[in-house]
Amino acid sequence: MSFYSYKNANPSCCPGNVSGNVLDGLNEKICIQVQRVYDSCLQQQQLTGVDVHITSYAQVVNSCNCNCNTCSGNEPETATPTSAPVPPITFESCRSSTMDVDITNLSVERLCDRPCFARVRGNIQIPIDILFTDSRCVEYIGKGVITVSRDVLLAVPDESIVPFTLEGMASAVCVAGTYLGNNTFQLTVCVTIVLKVLAKVEILVPSYGFCSIPPCEEFADSVCDEFFSLPLFPPATLCDESNVSGSCGCNNCSTCNNCSTCNTCRCGNT
Repeated sequence: MSFYSYKNANPSCCPGNVSGNVLDGLNEKICIQVQRVYDSCLQQQQLTGVDVHITSYAQVVNSCNCNCNTCSGNEPETATPTSAPVPPITFESCRSSTMDVDITNLSVERLCDRPCFARVRGNIQIPIDILFTDSRCVEYIGKGVITVSRDVLLAVPDESIVPFTLEGMASAVCVAGTYLGNNTFQLTVCVTIVLKVLAKVEILVPSYGFCSIPPCEEFADSVCDEFFSLPLFPPATLCDESNVSGSCGCNNCSTCNNCSTCNTCRCGNT
């Protein structure tokens, strides 16, 4: 099972929505070590004419998705290049390979007129994978880096023994691309960058106690579960005449036949 499986017999001990009073079950205060986010900002933009030099490349396994007569589908099962790409090179697509980024030339300057803020400048290094094919229809994937400069305002905490840090996360996807030669592509990229002011801290929080971890639910065993959960025999449907009202406006089955607006009335149906 998982925390959210319908099989779970005790959902009150697992993460999820709270029904009733949210304070019910709080029985202790615990100290946890976490990364606290003091401030964060997001920027999105389209970058046009970005030159990216690939530093390494690998041959895509079983590549055969281009329209040419030499594409036989018998490419080797290894990702190690058997030969260098043969021009002309055709760009296919690209996107960031990870959300984690490096920040170089980082500068944090506190502002006198805004005591809680600082000017944060740096270069965001976004790893990117570029998919391309050569003249033989052999598909390759190249590794490169997109560098984006940022100059923003962020709220930063005061000096302390445990220092704060600045980290970033980014996502990039290409709209278009062209091979310029010398392992360099010119790209049009949509970039999303999030900068965060973080510090590793110990926080006191209320707790419901430890999680009760259910056993894993095997996928193959769940095929018949919904069917097996049905009752063996069809349940009887009891009719409570006090709650029955036909379309003719009568209150129960015994008086429905006396109404002029309907000819017949069965319990629960008109």
